[in-house]
Amino acid sequence: MLWSRVTYKFHLLCEHGAITREAEIALQLELCVNLEMIWKGYILALSFCCCCLLLLAALAPAPAPITHPSEVSALLAVKKQLVDPKNNLRNWDKGDPCTSNWTGILCFYNLGKDGSLHVQELQLLNMNLSGTLAPELGQLSHLKILDFMWNELTGSIPKEIGHISTLRLLLLNGNKLYGSLPDELGYLSNLIRLQLDQNNISGQIPKTFAKMSCVRHLHLNNNSLAGQIPPELSQIFTLLHLLLDNNNLSGYLPPEFSNLPDLRILQLDNNDFSGSVIPASYRNFSRLVKLSLRNCGLQGAVPDLSRIPSLTYLDLSRNHLAGPIPENKLSENMTTIDLSDNQLKGSIPGSFSDLPSLQTLSLKNNFLTGPVPTNIWQNMSFSTSARLKLDLRNNSFSSIQGHLNPPVNVTLRLEGNPVCKNANLLNVNLFCGSEPGEDKMLTNFNDSIANCPIQACPTDNFYEYVPASPLPCFCAAPLRIGYRLKSPSFSYFPPYIQPLEMYLTSSLKLSRYQLSIDTYSWEKGPRLRMYLKLFPSINVNHSSTFNVSEVQRIRHLYTSWTFPGSALFGPYELLNFTLLGPYADMKFENENQGISKGILVAVAVGGVACAVAMSVIITILITRRYTGNRHAMSRKRLSTKVSMRLGGVKYFTFKEMALATDNFNSSNQVGQGGYGKVYKGTLPDKTVVAIKRAEEGSLQGQKEFFTEIKLLSRLHHRNLVSLVGYCDEEGEQLNLKEA
Repeated sequence: MLWSRVTYKFHLLCEHGAITREAEIALQLELCVNLEMIWKGYILALSFCCCCLLLLAALAPAPAPITHPSEVSALLAVKKQLVDPKNNLRNWDKGDPCTSNWTGILCFYNLGKDGSLHVQELQLLNMNLSGTLAPELGQLSHLKILDFMWNELTGSIPKEIGHISTLRLLLLNGNKLYGSLPDELGYLSNLIRLQLDQNNISGQIPKTFAKMSCVRHLHLNNNSLAGQIPPELSQIFTLLHLLLDNNNLSGYLPPEFSNLPDLRILQLDNNDFSGSVIPASYRNFSRLVKLSLRNCGLQGAVPDLSRIPSLTYLDLSRNHLAGPIPENKLSENMTTIDLSDNQLKGSIPGSFSDLPSLQTLSLKNNFLTGPVPTNIWQNMSFSTSARLKLDLRNNSFSSIQGHLNPPVNVTLRLEGNPVCKNANLLNVNLFCGSEPGEDKMLTNFNDSIANCPIQACPTDNFYEYVPASPLPCFCAAPLRIGYRLKSPSFSYFPPYIQPLEMYLTSSLKLSRYQLSIDTYSWEKGPRLRMYLKLFPSINVNHSSTFNVSEVQRIRHLYTSWTFPGSALFGPYELLNFTLLGPYADMKFENENQGISKGILVAVAVGGVACAVAMSVIITILITRRYTGNRHAMSRKRLSTKVSMRLGGVKYFTFKEMALATDNFNSSNQVGQGGYGKVYKGTLPDKTVVAIKRAEEGSLQGQKEFFTEIKLLSRLHHRNLVSLVGYCDEEGEQLNLKEA
């Protein structure tokens, strides 16, 4: 509008022939002022628009990120090769794996550099799946946990899994996988736990496994692996548990294993190392807790292991070891010593009478002689839950040293020894009969709930009374968890029930009363299987169930193996995490899915602040531009608004004035007054003139300036210098007189 108004004035004057120099300059100045106003308005409008756009961008929902397409196709290929009779993966063809919460997929909503979501966990534990593992698993390049435990998978392990450099847990145990181990698995440099036990895997252990520089748990037991154990495994300095039992391994025991600084469990039972001996270097293990070499065809002598400070469990049974048992005292932590079914001779070492934590001493089926020392149990102080089992059957013990009257905590078996034929020995017949039977499955019972009303707790909906609840008869729905200790360092559990409860509840951040070890039983291995029940806290509004986030938290702790290590309890196995009753339809969502309201508010406030800052900056820039040009504009407004040539008076350009005075050089200055400075100047025709240049503060209005020039041009007197000319360009007011 402003532009149109000025343009209209200009055209109107032109049409009537009324345009003058004065009018032209005035219109130009008005146009400049209006253009500046237009520019300011444009900038402010633009700033306001930016503010609005930022607000809209902040408040509008961001486009939902999606899983990387290559990973989606990989998961679909995985499903294609699986047989899913219970239809557990029925949602794997609906929506996006991460944002639609596909079963077993965890992404944690971490965007990669490519702006896509990436699968970080694939957990398909105990889902009755069969079929084979797809090579496309190798395309899950951000995967950290791959868990197919306790299914019915067959086929071989794809070598492509070895390409997942981020993998930390590879859990394929409890399937029917066969074939050899891919060398490529050795390149999993970030792997912490490798569980391939309880499959049908054959072939040799690849030497490349020595490249697993971070692995702590190497569980390859219960397969059909053959050949020599690679000595190169001794280069895995992070190794804690090496379980290779129940395979077809042969050759010799690598003596280099004693160099492993953190090794706690070395379990090689039921392999064929015929003709091999136990390396003497094994006495140098610095942190070993359990050494189990049962039924390995080993020969030679029993090594002196008294220098291993933390040794707790020793099983060298069912070998061909000969000679005496070393006399030096073993660690006071010893719970189990099994040297049965060998060819040992000599007597029972006196140091065995000074092992306060001993639970089992089995020396059966050897050629041991001498007396049976009763101070083995007499030197011990038994708690109510402690037990000592002494199995000395089928040796050549001929007498008892001391009184044969062990406490009820001690089980002594002497059948098959000459001492049993001594009819004069008091009570000997009590220890020479058959072993009493033992319950296979043991149940913990808490009598605190015996008096609670049965109908008050709806057992049909999987509720039950919390056995150890501080609130009497508190009824709640527990989480039921199948749990197994794969290689515990004890042989009798009751003394360790409370320590295990403390270990588990501390790891799970629960109170002691929230855990109940319902049943437990020993299995072949020996392994300790148990059934755990976890109850909700009574402190949270006396709720009788866990909420979704708490169930997800507990499950994640189990499935991610984040429990702190325990030398006593050894590695554990999660057998099942079954959601029943009120938990049956519970769905787990990926963490941090979507953007919170707080983040949206923060983004909106940031957008407004950014827009305000833009406006301030632009205003400052415009103000500076205006201030910088204000002086020049004021000159032009004062002196060039109607810069017209006066008849009879010569007009000079400002450039001519600058040339005449050498750019107003101070050396040419000849005077100064209240109006301004006077310079000596030389015109192109060599005429010398005096040029008076008005200072900015002394500038007159244009009308006054021209009035003065007209007056001076008319004055002619012999005592007055004549006016030569004037200049009113570039916001200047100059007049020239004869010198």
